[in-house]
Parts: sequence; structure tokens; C-alpha cells
Amino acid sequence: MRVPRRGVTRWAVWTLPLPVLAVILAVELLAAGTFATSIPHEIGLLPDNWPLVTGVLIAAGILSTEASLGVERMRHRSDETPHIDLSSVWTFAAAALLPGAVAGLVVIGIYGHLYMRVWRGGIPPHRTIFSTATVVLAVQAASAVTGLVERGSLFQSLPGLAAVLLALLAYAAVNMVLVVAVIVLSGPNRDLATFLHVLTRGDEAVLEFATLSMGALAAGAMGALGPAYAVLVLPPLIVLHRTVLVRQLEEAASVDGKTGLLNAAAWHVRAARALRRVERTGGRAGLLVLDLDHFKLVNDQYGHLVGDHVLAAIAAAVRDEVRDDDLVGRFGGEEFVVLLPSIDAPSTDSEDGRIAAVAVAERIRSRVAEIRVEVPDAGGTVVVDNLTVSIGGSSFPADGADLGQLLEVADTAMYAAKRAGRNTVRMGLHAVPSGVVRPAPHNHT
Repeated sequence: MRVPRRGVTRWAVWTLPLPVLAVILAVELLAAGTFATSIPHEIGLLPDNWPLVTGVLIAAGILSTEASLGVERMRHRSDETPHIDLSSVWTFAAAALLPGAVAGLVVIGIYGHLYMRVWRGGIPPHRTIFSTATVVLAVQAASAVTGLVERGSLFQSLPGLAAVLLALLAYAAVNMVLVVAVIVLSGPNRDLATFLHVLTRGDEAVLEFATLSMGALAAGAMGALGPAYAVLVLPPLIVLHRTVLVRQLEEAASVDGKTGLLNAAAWHVRAARALRRVERTGGRAGLLVLDLDHFKLVNDQYGHLVGDHVLAAIAAAVRDEVRDDDLVGRFGGEEFVVLLPSIDAPSTDSEDGRIAAVAVAERIRSRVAEIRVEVPDAGGTVVVDNLTVSIGGSSFPADGADLGQLLEVADTAMYAAKRAGRNTVRMGLHAVPSGVVRPAPHNHT
């Protein structure tokens, strides 16, 4: 008879891939170990008012969460992926004002409240514990840096300012690296390039440093004027909560949830705007429509969860093969679209523009053929490879005067590529071959 699992043994953490589980457990054990071992060494370093400072920071963290409770819950409903937690204002302030062990108590108090009021029921317990562990390690690192300077002069001298800046960097590095490492290990692309791409995402990194800077200012005010001055940080922090929510809702409305690319509606709006700029400057543009070959077989054989991982891997590959200002979107199903708003070509001849667009399409086609997606499964690991893509393209102004015409020409060319044997590129009004037709290899996708 099978005995049902209860309590901790039922947590979803035990179904995670072994590398992810190993990192999570290692981080949690390291956080618990450093927290426990630092207590005896830091007793003599405690400031006289440490109970008051600790209580004020925990209370401020709880109060800011309660004041923005609706906003914080909406953030989690609108975006299930991990995002920057604004409570780092108070946890970094703790790292600047208190030894590491006591700062860890502030983290535990604030994150315990966050779980009970915001995350419970929507965030798995193991994610809460891991998040708490990463922040405990972050405050330990930051507190070790600020401890190199007399805390009483931390905000009153240049060495103190340097220590605060280094502590800020240490906090951000520890917290972001650990979180991003788990995100990348959980995804289909577990390589250094993906890790660096996720780690340096502009908006998230800027928000993290802005939040930590507010924490430094809060610590400075509390250290120089008294703990009660923490209340001055609450109004701008609440405003920041709401600003972040607006940005997040705007992003959620324009981004495809499975691939992170622009969705069809957002892509149309931005592509039309970009094409008008090209027209005003007398430039050229290219448009590519991509369709995965035999993708239905992947969903039928492995299920839609594996299919979603494949789509995400394809999206990442396409994004990597184009420039930052090129617009990549998902049109639904297994179809993607790319606008190249300023094609580099040696002259203004339309044929040169078409050749430049074909070169991009061929890079994408070759990159997709190299993709190997590994997805953890209850029975082991599912491997999907031998993926191919058919690509149709059009160029502005040779193949159309507006976005609708370019899409129609590129879509027709893409079906011509399908008829030509798949895994190839066709361009323009008459679906001109990009080169030698490459028959699709015999495979299961």
C-alpha cells in the first residue's frame, strides 16, 4: 500500500531537477550555518540601541508591506516570475546599521510577514525559504563590508561612503547571482550566456540598485537622526511600489508569457511605428516570418509542457541572432515574426537589402537546427533536438509599402519554404530561393 506523503515531503521542491535542488539546499544550509556561527562572534559588537533599531526596521518593513498590500498582491497575480522585492530597503538598512546575525533576524521577520500576508497560497514554501536564505547571505556579506568601518562614522566620512557603496554591490551580487543561478538551471538553456543575459536585465538591475540606495539613505537617516526617522522613507517607498506595478502591468500586457517576446498586438504597434521611422528617413527594412516544422508532433509525443520549453528555447535563439533594436514577436502557436528596421547593406539597391535580410534568416535557421532542449521529467529527462524552421521574408520598400503588405508577402514566402521541403528560407514577392533548397532531415519534430 502506498503511504501518502505529508508536510515537507509533499513540497514541489523535491520534483525539481537535481542541479537546482542541490543549489537550493546548499544555499539554505550555508545561510543557516553563517547565521548560527556569527552569533557568538558578534555579541560584543552590538550597539546599545540594537533592540530598538531591529524592532523599528521590522516594523517599518511590515508597515510598508501592509500599506502596499493590494499592490504587492496584484504584482504577484500579474507576474508569477520572481521579481525585485522592495523590502530590500529595510534589509539593506539593517546590514548597514547592525551586525550580520541581527540583520538576519530583520530579514526573517520581514520575510515571514511577507509570506503570511502576500505569498501564502500562491508561492511554494520552498521558494520563500530560498528567497529568505539568499537575503540572509546578502545581508551577511553587506554587513561584513560595513563592519570594516566604525559604524558610528559610516555616513560621516569618505571611507564610510566607500564602504556603503561596496556593501551595496556585495548585497546585490550575492542576492542576484544566487536567484538568477536557480532560474537559469530551471530553464531549458543552462549556459553562461543565458545566465549573464538574465543577470543583466536592465529594468530589474536598475530597480534593485534604486531600492538598495533607498536602504542606504534610510540607514543614514536612522543612524544620524535616530531610528524614528525611518518613517520618512515610507511615503516614497509606497509611491515606488505603485510605479513598479504600473510598469509591470504594461509589460505583462505586451509580452507573450511563454516566450518573453512581444505578443502579436504589441508587435504590430511597435513594428508599424518603426516602419514609419524607416520610411521618413528613406531607409530599408526587412521582415521575417518563422514557423517551426512539425511542432505538433512535439506536443503530441511529449505534451504541451515540453512544447512550451521548446518554444522558449526557439525564442531565445531568435533573439540572440538579431540586434537589440530589431523587433521579435510571437504570433501564436509556433509562428514568430521579426522586423529588421534598419538593414545594413552596401548600397540602396533593394536586392542588397533582400540579401541582408536573407543573411539574418539563414543565421536563425542554422541556430535553430543546433538547439537541444532538455526538460526534466518524472521518468528522467526528455531531450528534443533535430528542430527545424521554415522562414519567409520580405523587404521594404521592394515588397510592400506598409506593414500589412510586408506581412502578407513574408507569410506567402514562408509557405513556399514549407512546400520546398522545410528547413529553408524563401524571400520576396515571388518567394525567391535564398540558395540551395535544403530538405528537412528525417526526425520526430
